[in-house]
Amino acid sequence: MTASAVSSSHSFPFDFSPRTVQDTELLQQLQFVPGLKELLTVRQVHALEHATVWVLSELGRSPLASTSAPSTSAHAPSAPSTEQLGGMSTERGFYGGMSTERGFYLYGAVDPVTVEWAVHRALQRLVAGEWDLAVHPRCGTNVSVGILLTAGLAIGVNWLLPKDPLGQLLGLGLAATAAAGLAPDFGSLAQRYLTTAIPFNLAVQGVTASRDRLGHPVHFVQVQWVESVAVKSVVTTAAPHAYA
Repeated sequence: MTASAVSSSHSFPFDFSPRTVQDTELLQQLQFVPGLKELLTVRQVHALEHATVWVLSELGRSPLASTSAPSTSAHAPSAPSTEQLGGMSTERGFYGGMSTERGFYLYGAVDPVTVEWAVHRALQRLVAGEWDLAVHPRCGTNVSVGILLTAGLAIGVNWLLPKDPLGQLLGLGLAATAAAGLAPDFGSLAQRYLTTAIPFNLAVQGVTASRDRLGHPVHFVQVQWVESVAVKSVVTTAAPHAYA
């Protein structure tokens, strides 16, 4: 997806748009509910994970500007250099992640400095209104939604169609085909309204690089919940903007 494809930030159906204080207010009203803060945190981390993957993907297929403006935040890294990008591209690399209430794991061959810059940039773009960055087509939510749709449609055709083997086999095929076509749209809706939330309450603490048991590079992005809705990370570096 190009930058123009993810910049339709106010494409929320059902007359619903994120508010900067929505999770803060919910936590204040339902603070007696056990595990609510952790759940709200994971939803916001999940959105930041997706947005970071989008930013890294855009960097991978965009030429880096030869010069970069200095950052205006003492805590925000400057834009990655050409050497740090190291020829990173979505054609040669795959970025994946897993969210927790403490932060998220990012899998992929990319320099830690680039990861840190991408995380801050993703947070800035999300809270600035690019809400579509919170949704990603490779999210496991889409897989789960596809499984649920397949199971539901299969039960429906089993009840509606004749019980002969040929009719049931055709019905299962139709159910699987219909579920595959519906899963991306329903999965995106599930991400948008259930499994992600705009990270208005997150502050980036740092990035730790390591390797998994198979020796693959992995980065852990640590975040912290903040009660203030002020944006903690502001990045104004002249990162590549010439997205195709």
